[in-house]
Amino acid sequence: MGLLERLRKEWFIAGIVLVIAAARLEPEFGVKGGPLKPEITVTYIAVSAIFFNSGLSLKTEELTSALVHVKLHLFVQIFTLVFFPTAIWLFLQLLSITPINEWLLKGLQTVGCMPPPVSSAVILTKAVGGNEAAAIFNSAFGSFLLGSSSSVPFTSIFSQLFMTVVVPLIIGQIVRRYIKDWLERKKPPFGTISSCVLLMIIYTTFCDTFANPNIDLDKFSLIIIVFIIFSVQMSFMFLTFLFSTRSDSGFTPADTVAIIFCSTHKSLTLGIPMLKIVFAGYEHLSLISVPLLIYHPAQILLGSLLVPTIKSWMVSRQKALKLTRQPKVPVKV
Repeated sequence: MGLLERLRKEWFIAGIVLVIAAARLEPEFGVKGGPLKPEITVTYIAVSAIFFNSGLSLKTEELTSALVHVKLHLFVQIFTLVFFPTAIWLFLQLLSITPINEWLLKGLQTVGCMPPPVSSAVILTKAVGGNEAAAIFNSAFGSFLLGSSSSVPFTSIFSQLFMTVVVPLIIGQIVRRYIKDWLERKKPPFGTISSCVLLMIIYTTFCDTFANPNIDLDKFSLIIIVFIIFSVQMSFMFLTFLFSTRSDSGFTPADTVAIIFCSTHKSLTLGIPMLKIVFAGYEHLSLISVPLLIYHPAQILLGSLLVPTIKSWMVSRQKALKLTRQPKVPVKV
């Protein structure tokens, strides 16, 4: 396979490397308040585009069936809001005897209590070809559920979720009704469009990371926290994979993809305001924020790098299940 052909096939991975390098060279361009204005272009326009894209590409029956997939929703929400924070708390009891800064450890505990993000889990699920409708429901529901029960202004959360998730999704479904035949005939590259939006999100996320003075830790603490965060993410992704692929789980391979991303991703958009309210007046707020500031780009980077591997597993698993369900043809003697 030639270099150009390889790059064409792995363009998304190459894109990740390029946008991170660009963010490192000139982070001021993509930070909040910078020329790119990510607080508008990403938070509202890009996220709205993602869900409009989902509304166009998803069949209405897929959305309705996802709404009543109660077992999947319970799994994701219990794992995210009960198992995840409990496991992190137990893990931190072990880490408390180490020389790691106690405020960084408190920050890790707060990461465990955060809801899933609205956009990244949906984009990654779509990029793999998983149950996108279930990912949409659980990402939005998790943010809405935890946000409404916390000190973060309920009206602000509800209005932002409604305008950037619900409205674009409904408009996409309405437009789909009128151009359904054209969509099925032309098959637009919805996955590629979502991947391009994800590259933009990765770029602005790393711009914020590289430009953030709060992450100016000593190298030892920074390396340890990054290692812990990647280890936690990989471990929990593996756990959700094991639980959701058991023979008696009742989940399809596409369901498993949505479960992996929705159960392990954490929201920075909702998380930072929550930290500022809960720890208002704390002189160590910047240290408490560091694990979440690292977790957010780490989950996007790790998830993006695993897209080809998870997609390959899902396709092969779907083919294997299809073959096992086919009726056996009797052999003629």
